[in-house]
Amino acid sequence: MKRMMATAIAASLGITPLLAADDEPATRLNDAAVVFSEVMATPDKAIPRELLEKAHCIVIVPDLKTAAFVVGAKYGKGYLSCRNTGRSGWSAPGTVRIEGGSVGFQIGGSSTDLILLVMSERGADKLLSSKFTLGAEGSVAAGPVGRTATAQTDLQMRADILSWSRSQGLFAGVALEGATLRQDLDDNVTLYGKRLENREIVTNGVRPPAAAAKLLALLNRYSAKERTS
Repeated sequence: MKRMMATAIAASLGITPLLAADDEPATRLNDAAVVFSEVMATPDKAIPRELLEKAHCIVIVPDLKTAAFVVGAKYGKGYLSCRNTGRSGWSAPGTVRIEGGSVGFQIGGSSTDLILLVMSERGADKLLSSKFTLGAEGSVAAGPVGRTATAQTDLQMRADILSWSRSQGLFAGVALEGATLRQDLDDNVTLYGKRLENREIVTNGVRPPAAAAKLLALLNRYSAKERTS
């Protein structure tokens, strides 16, 4: 019944009903890899590599739907990956969903890709909890765009999390306050064949699923092998 209601509401808004036909987790992993690849392919408009090299974790949410501001339901699913123990390489991905909050987008049929970099151990610890609220439990600021991070403000330098969005071809830092990130245990079951929390996946060296190979290769390509201090 809830699925049917979501479909009807989405149809009345003239948009593709995200909640009625959610992508499979493996397909969404590929979407996340495509988003990250396209963003980083243009150095002058990409996430500065020096920030990526210093990041503890990354979150990528492809195709976040603004219609959720109307229907009041979950509006985006994506993945997190963190630096492996010893700071070398990136962990297998854990699944997340993002709900609520204000991201400054207009209500309608448009969609947005979202990328978060977690820049502190405190932020990483919050990210790996069952859920946390951006701004309330971890400071968040719009991330800078370009070849270097020299344009960072003091607020950005102190933030636990930096955030960016891409909508209608424009990639820019975005203030993301009040949104809640939750781990998606059902999607983790689909990817790994058993119920795993994100903290287990990241800290216990869980073997990545085959579908994650492209995303992890890109993360390693665009960041140093080891995280810088």
